Amino acid sequence: MKIPITKPVFDDCEKKAVLKPLETGWLVQGPFVAEFEKLFARYVGAQFAKATTSCTTALHLALEALGIKKSDKVVVPSFTYIASANAIEYANAEVVFCDIDLRTFNIDVEKLESIIQLDKKRKIKAIMPVNLFGLCADLPAIMQLAKKYGIKIVEDSACGLGAFIGKKHSGTFGDMGCFSFHPRKAITTGEGGMVITDDNNLTNLVASLRDHGASKSDLQRHKEKDGSLLPEFNLRGYNYRMTDIQGAIGVCQIKKAATIIEGRRLIARRYSAALSGIPFLILPYLPLGYTHGYQSYVCLFTAGEDLSRLTMHKIDRINKARNNFMMKLERRGISVRQGTHAVHTLGYYKNKYTLKDKDYLSSYAADRLSVTLPLYADMNDKEFNYVIENIKEILK
Repeated sequence: MKIPITKPVFDDCEKKAVLKPLETGWLVQGPFVAEFEKLFARYVGAQFAKATTSCTTALHLALEALGIKKSDKVVVPSFTYIASANAIEYANAEVVFCDIDLRTFNIDVEKLESIIQLDKKRKIKAIMPVNLFGLCADLPAIMQLAKKYGIKIVEDSACGLGAFIGKKHSGTFGDMGCFSFHPRKAITTGEGGMVITDDNNLTNLVASLRDHGASKSDLQRHKEKDGSLLPEFNLRGYNYRMTDIQGAIGVCQIKKAATIIEGRRLIARRYSAALSGIPFLILPYLPLGYTHGYQSYVCLFTAGEDLSRLTMHKIDRINKARNNFMMKLERRGISVRQGTHAVHTLGYYKNKYTLKDKDYLSSYAADRLSVTLPLYADMNDKEFNYVIENIKEILK
């Protein structure tokens, strides 16, 4: 049996939708993108949403719209996908890494405040909390720090669709929030991203920046009388526009997002019940009052050891056992992954900022010890039981 790490949920809606732009000839950013934006904003509870080519470009646009520039610093957790840090560099700012809380895999708020307090020249202009794997970071506490120190917040909510604190959706806490529609996310447009905000000026700026800096979009000109003249270009922008084919898929996907996410939550609950009590795995942590979107189901592999007092030597020793566990699952047709990167250990950032693996120990541990299990909304009993049976057999 072959079990993928995830699978998108498509039906006749997407099959029919992709034909419509082909039939009308309107393939670039147009009416379907506009409809997708409207539906997405409504779903997450934001005033405005603008689609982009990816969450990476969404983050870049958000930083530029907030005025982040050369000589500014932006704090980001070290344990995240490299795109988070890359977007900061695209804005010509300096990346400042912060370690994580190993229970949640999200930025450690106490360490974050220490970093801000050490910034005597007040170069830190923004924080990019990552709502990793579908769990919100401690956003209320982060927003308090932002208010206290006058710092902007761009939420990297690439994995955050369906994540809440109380009744407030991820991405809506900060100045701007950014989402991904990569195929490993709950809903997908192949590639694609979204920037949300409640600020009309910011959303208009993002709309222009994603479209080469144009004062009007192609769709706006098409709808206007005497729209044959090209728009003004008063900003240096980018070509970060989502196509209308992707937008058409997005419209279908967002309409069934609630069903997809609840399906993923159901599988996650089944995992937690079936794997509870296994000493080799620490299962995903859910703080009180939080709702998990379960973009991924990520465990920590312990090899039966106590992780409360970590050292580099212990992490590296357990890492060998983790890798052997993952290899055995892969050989049985079960796709697994490490959670994501400790970005400070990757060559570019390690060399540019003269970093050592031990500098962010919890991030390093999460990189070396995390295991992502297969998770998708329509995972059937046969597939689920096959995964559980093999995990238990390997770890017995």
